[in-house]
Amino acid sequence: MVDEEISKTLRHLQPETRAINVGSPSVTGTAGADITPPPLISATETEAMNLTADIGLNRRRAQVLNQDYEDLHQHTQFVEWRMRTTARGRASTADMLDELAELGFSWRDVARLVGVSVPALQKWRRGERASGERRRQVASLLAACDLIADHYEVREIASWFEMPLIADAPVTPIDLYVGKRPDLVFEHAGGHADPEQILTQFDGEWRERYRSEFELFRADDGDLSIRPKAQ
Repeated sequence: MVDEEISKTLRHLQPETRAINVGSPSVTGTAGADITPPPLISATETEAMNLTADIGLNRRRAQVLNQDYEDLHQHTQFVEWRMRTTARGRASTADMLDELAELGFSWRDVARLVGVSVPALQKWRRGERASGERRRQVASLLAACDLIADHYEVREIASWFEMPLIADAPVTPIDLYVGKRPDLVFEHAGGHADPEQILTQFDGEWRERYRSEFELFRADDGDLSIRPKAQ
């Protein structure tokens, strides 16, 4: 009796409903409209969906965590650099310059990295007094070399500073350092990023800038010059 009452009620609510073919991919409903039932999701598919959602969430968490660690690493790196600079600054300017020379740096490159002229370096080497800011810049360069050598095992640090990041652009770690991007110098030394990505952060137009039949090179006098690329 109960089943009959339910059936009567359903017929009353849906007077236009036709018979449903259970095996058909679509059914005819009210007013003759085709109704396609949603596909059934198996337990395996449900588990895969849940797994995809969980992994996606954990991936986003990992990306946030990775960025947090990158920021923290850069912060601690700069703190260490400052501390090493203070320690290096206890030596005389002449002694610090001699040590840079022993590392293989040319006076031209030291002058660029410190932001002074070669004659100024020669005066300091003879014992003339450097300003406190210039003395700190010399100490900071030495400290950067120490940090790179100790953490990233870079050998022959001076020639490493002169080596272009990639073959197709003449940008070197010296250019990054002089361009006020020591963070990119450390990033390049650590090998944590593709050199092209580092170049893009330093100069977003580097591809167009160096796409030419000519190439830039640093002449003996330290100035950039241009010449045809070798065929």
